[in-house]
Amino acid sequence: MPAKLSVNLNAVAMLRNRRDLPWPSVTGLGRIALQAGACGLTVHPRPDQRHIRFSDLPEIRALLDDEFPGREFNIEGFPTEEFLALVEEHQPEQVTLVPDDPAQATSDHGWDFAGQGGFLKPVIARLKKQGFRVSLFADPDPDQVPAAAALGADRIELYTGPYGGCHDDSEKASIELEKLGKTADAAAAHGLGVNAGHDLTVANLPALARRMPELCEVSIGHGLTADALEYGMAETVRRFIRACEG
Repeated sequence: MPAKLSVNLNAVAMLRNRRDLPWPSVTGLGRIALQAGACGLTVHPRPDQRHIRFSDLPEIRALLDDEFPGREFNIEGFPTEEFLALVEEHQPEQVTLVPDDPAQATSDHGWDFAGQGGFLKPVIARLKKQGFRVSLFADPDPDQVPAAAALGADRIELYTGPYGGCHDDSEKASIELEKLGKTADAAAAHGLGVNAGHDLTVANLPALARRMPELCEVSIGHGLTADALEYGMAETVRRFIRACEG
């Protein structure tokens, strides 16, 4: 089965937030993405609400429940008590835990599973007890996979930023792709599902999908939103779905 596409709405929300106006509509463009075949929607509600606002969460949850039952809501973030309360209130199908400092512009590294396992394990247990699928943001490093698997999460999400950054260097891209592939292989061997996200595009996604047949889901926001300005949201989603097929 090809990897599923979850559309990250952060960039849409950031564009909306440039003005105190309700457009572009986060839920409106989310609806178009789902109508075009996206498997779900992803958001990262940061404490400063610089893109997704806390008030967006009930509207996205209602959109999925009322119009697209069976599609998934993925909420990602650093597991502060405030974040966990948002998750518990809005009941996503998947929670992706990322080791972001609030001041970071975007996610740029995975967890240190061995060093931060004591912090993560009770958080994961709390989320799993409520029925959420839990994914952990991970660097492309197969040696970290055993420690990640021991924490009780369902999946890892591979940070693909270094791979996406090689858009003008095919040799370096091949090296980064193999790091991701070996980490995905290790994850599968340890019973973990594999997601991926960050700087993925229609151009670099097919090679990733071919190298990682176990890939469950990709979460894509910036590149997808940029393409939507040119092709429209619906056609862009269709393009990315085709790219997921390799």
